[in-house]
Amino acid sequence: MNYRRLGNSGLRLSELSFGSWVTFHNQVDDKLALECMTAAYDAGVNFFDNAEAYALGMSETIMGQVLKKAGWRRSSYVISTKFFWGLNDGPNEKNRLSRKYLMEAIDGSLKRLQMDYVDLIFCHRADPETPIEETVRAMHDIITQGKALYWGTSEWSADSILQAWHIADKYSLHKPQMEQPHYNMLHRDRVEKEYARLYKEIGLGATIWSPLASGLLTGKYNDGIPTDSRAALKGYEWLQENVITPQRIEIVKNLAPIAKDLGCSMAQLAIAWCLKNPNVSTVITGASRVAQVHDNMKALQFVEKITPDVMERIEKVLGNKPK
Repeated sequence: MNYRRLGNSGLRLSELSFGSWVTFHNQVDDKLALECMTAAYDAGVNFFDNAEAYALGMSETIMGQVLKKAGWRRSSYVISTKFFWGLNDGPNEKNRLSRKYLMEAIDGSLKRLQMDYVDLIFCHRADPETPIEETVRAMHDIITQGKALYWGTSEWSADSILQAWHIADKYSLHKPQMEQPHYNMLHRDRVEKEYARLYKEIGLGATIWSPLASGLLTGKYNDGIPTDSRAALKGYEWLQENVITPQRIEIVKNLAPIAKDLGCSMAQLAIAWCLKNPNVSTVITGASRVAQVHDNMKALQFVEKITPDVMERIEKVLGNKPK
């Protein structure tokens, strides 16, 4: 395993990390979660990603139980959580980044995770109804209270991230250190174009999610929707409508010969491709089986095999390189 700095911070994250979105509770119980996280940890993974809204809090609960049972040194791993969607429907409990919401949300997450602090906290989406300064000050106070170590954003616009950073800079508050954006071969503009100036200007780190485009880039949807796949889960019908399109499936089929020539799977090619971007701090992977964890980790072996010539072949198939 190789490790990269989280932006310009002193924190080092494993190039591949492990996230619990969708799988924990929905597809993975406590026993399997322990097995998957242990397989990742043994492979050198030191960053485990979560969010309060994943499985309505159950994802955090399961991860907390796993970490307690595993008994790993607290200093040997990094844990994140994210706030915005909420677990209840009250006017101050859902889709908010207000001070009240954030100060209560961190306490709820820590209780479910059975931790004194988490390493990274993210504003899971932007809140147009809360002044950015209010959010920045609340995130600063959470860190000052010792409940988190770094804060950042997820799916914020570059302008909003810069605004938050400048507010923090002006008032000597803890600055946003990282962004968690959607990034893969089929979804590139924000990470490669919109955020381009932020990596050097403010030292932004990127903990990217969905490197496999919700499984599409593995090729498993090339011939239909498997009954045990994420797209078959109740509540994820949007994957079939917006992600698994005939045009995208055709692209995946055309990438297959490149993966074959490299001697890797489609999933390993997709993950290795993300790691070729030097601005990516870590690639968050997910798994519902231990075998998937092992297969994902093998992607590290193929990063160097994506030479300029291979990248040119990939670009010709994708046809979506941001200008």
